[in-house]
Amino acid sequence: MIVLAPSTSGSFLRLLGKSLPKLGGLLFASLMFTLPAKAADQSLVLEGGIAATLNMPDHVDPVPAVLMLHGFGSSRNEVGDMYKHAAAALAQKGIASLRIDFAGFGKSDGDTGMTTVDSQLAQAKAALDVLMKTDGIDPKRIGVLGFSLGGGVGTLLASDRAADVKSLVTWSSVGDFQSDFLASLGQKAFDRAKEDGVVGLDLGWRTIVLKQDFFDSLQNRKIDDAIASYPGAYLTITGAKDFSAAYSDRFIGLSKSQTKEALVIPDGDHIFGVLSADQSMANSVIMKTAEWFAKTL
Repeated sequence: MIVLAPSTSGSFLRLLGKSLPKLGGLLFASLMFTLPAKAADQSLVLEGGIAATLNMPDHVDPVPAVLMLHGFGSSRNEVGDMYKHAAAALAQKGIASLRIDFAGFGKSDGDTGMTTVDSQLAQAKAALDVLMKTDGIDPKRIGVLGFSLGGGVGTLLASDRAADVKSLVTWSSVGDFQSDFLASLGQKAFDRAKEDGVVGLDLGWRTIVLKQDFFDSLQNRKIDDAIASYPGAYLTITGAKDFSAAYSDRFIGLSKSQTKEALVIPDGDHIFGVLSADQSMANSVIMKTAEWFAKTL
């Protein structure tokens, strides 16, 4: 097994790799949200050892809920705790949320070498089933939020479970699994996995091992097709300086929803500046997302 650094053309991996070591003791005070009384994160372990966090707002009636899917190499709270803060913002609007660590990441059981797009989609579907059956959740008002790779997986989920997913939001989503990961990981990683069946990757903030199955899975599903077949409300948020912005117009054009919007943030990067001292951009993404789900669920 050889350890490869991310390709210099890989925008989202390169940016994270450079930014995360700078985190240090940086506090995100300006991004903190005050939870309603009794609303709090509850740690869960789903089938298969999938670690999850459920956040329930302080409401008596069944409430809408959002399933959050993290990006490549990340975990359920996401970079700069963006998902943790998003859960608090949703709770303020009376919306519950469930965020998971995909197998092999965060505190979930499993091996990153078993990761494929298909395996993450299966885990997302299982988590969606759990969320819909949770006491206090209205199963007819379910949304999905996906970040980066999680955006692609979330889009597939919304397409496959269109009857269950009423609203979809993606942040900096991949637009084509194959081409985006080729640009980010580099041809050498693809070639090494094909030759040896396995490749080690240094992402800058952690190392992971991927097997050939992951690379094969990148060709199994097309995000274009998933968007075109999903009829629910759809919001895509990207930064103008990120690779994902190039997909915004096409995806909105493919969507057949009557409620759809593409928000491209000027000067925005892949992670919306969440590791900088100025949290205004990340904060705006979170608040826009919470408002969108409050309107569409």
